[in-house]
Formats: sequence, C-alpha cells, structure tokens
Amino acid sequence: MYPTALTQLARGNPFSAPLFSYQKVEEPAQNLHGQRTRNLAAAAVSEGDSCEFGSNKYYALCGFGGILSCGITHTAVVPLDLVKCRLQVDPDKYKSIGNGFSVTVREDGVRGLAKGWAPTFIGYSMQGLCKFGFYEVFKIFYSDLLGEENTYLWRTSLYLAASASAEFFADIALAPMEAVKVRIQTKPGYANTLRQAVPKMFAEEGIWAFYKGVVPLWMRQIPYTMMKFSCFERTVELLYKHVVPKPRSECSKGEQLVVTFVAGYIAGVFCAIVSHPADSVVSVLNKESGSTAAQVLKKLGPRGVWKGLIARIIMIGTLTALQWFIYDSVKVYFRLPRPLPPEMPESLKKKLGLTE
Repeated sequence: MYPTALTQLARGNPFSAPLFSYQKVEEPAQNLHGQRTRNLAAAAVSEGDSCEFGSNKYYALCGFGGILSCGITHTAVVPLDLVKCRLQVDPDKYKSIGNGFSVTVREDGVRGLAKGWAPTFIGYSMQGLCKFGFYEVFKIFYSDLLGEENTYLWRTSLYLAASASAEFFADIALAPMEAVKVRIQTKPGYANTLRQAVPKMFAEEGIWAFYKGVVPLWMRQIPYTMMKFSCFERTVELLYKHVVPKPRSECSKGEQLVVTFVAGYIAGVFCAIVSHPADSVVSVLNKESGSTAAQVLKKLGPRGVWKGLIARIIMIGTLTALQWFIYDSVKVYFRLPRPLPPEMPESLKKKLGLTE
C-alpha cells in the first residue's frame, strides 16, 4: 500500500510527473486484427460518431478545424496585431495601444488597420492545419508508445511533447507569410499587399527573406503552443472535476463548449506571457534587413522585449479561447470522437491500492 498523502498528490497536482515506477509494464492490448488499442481515455467510438478515433478521416477533419480556428481568428484581430507589432518595432512613435490606433488611422485611414490580412489568413490557416492536425497525430502516437498507465501518469508531459512536435512543423508552414505580414505592417511605404511584398522581398534577399525568422518563430511558438495545449487540457480536466457540477457526459454540447471557451482563455493568458519576448524579436527581425536574432535581442534589452505585452495578452487570450471554441465546434458539427477527461485506469488503481 502506498502512502495516502502521496497518492492524493499524484492525483491532484495538475503538472504532476509519475511518483511511482514499476518493474513490469504491461503491453497495450491488441484487437482481433493485431492492432494496438488506443490508450487515451474514452477513445472508443460511440454510436453517434462519424468516424473512428485516430482514423485518417479523424485527422483530416481535425486539420480542417485547425484551418478554420487559426485562419479566421488571426485574421479577425489583424488591427490589434498591427498596432502590437508597431509598438514593438517603433515605441517612440507608437506610445500605447490607443495612441497606436489613432496614429495608424490618421496616417493610413481606417483601411490601414487591415494591412497584412491576406498573409495573415494564408499563413495562420496553414499553421492551424499542422498545429491541430499533427497534435492529434502525435498525441495518439506517443500515447501508444507509453501504454495506458503511463499515458495517464505522464499525461501533462504527453501534451507538452505532442504540441511541441506539431508546432515544429506548423512554424515551417507559417514562416513565409509571417515574414510578409510583418514587413507590410511595420515598414510604411514598403508594400501594401501580398502581391507587392512577395516579389520585392525575394528580389532583395532571396528565399532567405521568408525563412530567416523561423528560428525565432520556434522560440516564440513552441513554448506558446506547449502552454496552449497542456494548460488547456489540464484546465478542462480541473474545471469538470472541481467547478462544473456534473460530469461532462451529462453536459449538453452548448455547456461543453462554454467550458472549452473558458479553459481556452485561461490558457491564452499564460501563452501570451511565455512567448512575448520571442514575439518582439520576430517583429523587429522581419522589419530590419540583415539583422540576426541575437542582435535584435541585444538591441531591445530586458525591458524592450516586453513592450506591447498588454495588447498581446488581450489579443492572445481572446484568440486562444475562440480557437478552441471553433475547433471543438467543428468536432461537434462533424460528430468526431471527443474523449472524456482522462481517468485513472483500473489496473493502476489496483497497484496504488485505491481499489480492492
């Protein structure tokens, strides 16, 4: 029998690692066709589901949900993103969020607030496809490697690893359009549209112009996405456990989506904080030709990298909540399998002495 205090700690800590190790780990069960069964909680197909959990159709529709969730939301906040970027690269001219909006409208008119919408929509749609689609792929892949018991014990690490793996590829898809967007938004007079900016950037710096920001993007987006997915998954779990007065299986689809939105906003606030310094570097780097990430970081200094944080918290908090809401709504609309919050496997309960 393991100590009760340690058992409760293992069950209650939202960022827990396994506190126990075993000499023997059971192999995942196999079905009649010799395939390993899914280890994520409640992964079975219910009668109302349109496809099998982990099937090609499931991954494809998850990727489509990612396109909608990221493409629509990032495009919707282009005005705020434009002001945020200008605050980061020219703080002497744009002194605050309100001042940034007024200066931009005075110089470029109301239409100027929409600068960069096309590369934003294309770039973040491609990022959403890879981010959400590959997250589902890697989450199931790593879960199968760990086995049922370790998937439960190491679930936070599983979310972190799956989201980091997905974001690595998502940023490669995003980098070209992100570079174009920032150049349009932060260099007045350089170009007003995607069709003007792309050939001009290619003529000046070649293909490097579109990928020189990929490393800072990884620095910004991988921690951001790790926080976004792991914090969301664990927040949903805790909300259903401690806040929502009934199990998720008894909640209506609307009630479930409200929980999704709340958990998404909480995750978004933390996302904005952990990724903001790298976001500042990316903005300045894509504005200035010939600079490196190290040079930009030195130029900005410890205080400069936090310029525009409030605007980014507002933007990312709202953005992340809406992204999860749209993504979950797509799953509901297409009747995709939506596993319940994870529960401790019966075999693990017996090892911990929680059941007879």
